Amino acid sequence: MIRLSDHFTTRRLLRFTLPSITMMLFTSVYLVVDGYFVSNFVGKNALATVNMIYPVIMIVGAIGFMFGTGGSALVAKTLGEGDEKKARKRFSTIYLASALAGLAIALPATVFLPEIAAFLGATGELLENCIIYGRILLLTSVLFLIQLESQIFFVAAEKPRLGLMMTVFACGTNMVLDYLFCALFRWGIPGAAGATAISQAIGGIIPLLYFSINRKGKLYFVRPEPDFRAIRKSASNGLSELVSNISSAVVSMLFNAQLLHFAGEDGVAAYSVLMYVSMVFVAVFLGLSSGSAPIISYCYGAENHEELKSLTRKLLTLTVISSLFMLAFSITMARPLSHLFVGYDEALYEMTVRGFLIYSLSFLFAGVSIFASSFFTALNNGIVSAVISLLRTFILQTLSVLILPRFLGLDGIWLSIDVAEVIAFFLSLFFLLKLRKTYHY
Repeated sequence: MIRLSDHFTTRRLLRFTLPSITMMLFTSVYLVVDGYFVSNFVGKNALATVNMIYPVIMIVGAIGFMFGTGGSALVAKTLGEGDEKKARKRFSTIYLASALAGLAIALPATVFLPEIAAFLGATGELLENCIIYGRILLLTSVLFLIQLESQIFFVAAEKPRLGLMMTVFACGTNMVLDYLFCALFRWGIPGAAGATAISQAIGGIIPLLYFSINRKGKLYFVRPEPDFRAIRKSASNGLSELVSNISSAVVSMLFNAQLLHFAGEDGVAAYSVLMYVSMVFVAVFLGLSSGSAPIISYCYGAENHEELKSLTRKLLTLTVISSLFMLAFSITMARPLSHLFVGYDEALYEMTVRGFLIYSLSFLFAGVSIFASSFFTALNNGIVSAVISLLRTFILQTLSVLILPRFLGLDGIWLSIDVAEVIAFFLSLFFLLKLRKTYHY
């Protein structure tokens, strides 16, 4: 078993983070599977529906990412300080707080979903589909939140393979149900939503059962205490992840509005394909960052500066290598992947390929920014992490998508992501160099 206190060679680091990378990949894959079945067996209008309403669901999921990353950083640091009892209390309190926060968002979102969908630009059949799809997924959104949170806490509990098994099982369930509900039974939008909702529920129930029953590991549920300091610290630590996910959701809504204006529903459908593929690619960066974050937090808490320096160098090297691979792969696979989703419509296919090729440049720069944000979260510096995330995922993308299309039309929408990622890349390098001596990495 690999422990947080071990020395990490590159090989050991990859072994430890591989389950987290695979977890993130599978989490992304079952959204991609949804897109494939919806597009090919329900139609491009339905594909646009999923892309328009899913950002609302991700706002609830963002709470899970916030408490997962911020809470695991605090819990892992507490473990590094040698206080396992306190770590378990904080762990249990954080889970309860995240579930209550998710509920506080999901309930009003369910009630006001028609108004939300209309505000996002949906009308007619698109509006009706958005309401059906969104309300079904909101039923299990809190369990989805717990699944996302648990993926990160399984790493802090030194059980990354269990987190991987949970995700693979949930993903496999979604694939099977998508085939049954969409391809075989032809249940349309309700079938696609039902398949995803059931798989998300399974992904949330499994960790709740595990941490309730298992008493042998370092982390398991105990009686929660009203530790508002731990909740506040977890929220501030994970603020960047909350900002990143909510910003991504809001920016997706803005992109959809611009695409409806410049290219109609075909533009939204093309963007859906880019988002699905992008989620899979970015999942590698997220998995590497979240999988290594508890080690960084542990070393920081134990004041093991040499190991922290070694980890930082290795992780940056792996991130750069992954970025180069992602760029080459995305350019090579632009046509085959576009054909997989929208090959049935020639005009939509060509639009998607062109967007794909322009968008691909962003993968070269996104990895370092994602790593930097996660890295500072692990060091319990939520402010710097949040600044990087806010600029990368919201401010820069918002400005780009509002300004560039005025001069470049539809190409300006695809290019806006590239511009935002390039600026965020250099900003991340600035913080990594400026704070190196402060944290001794």
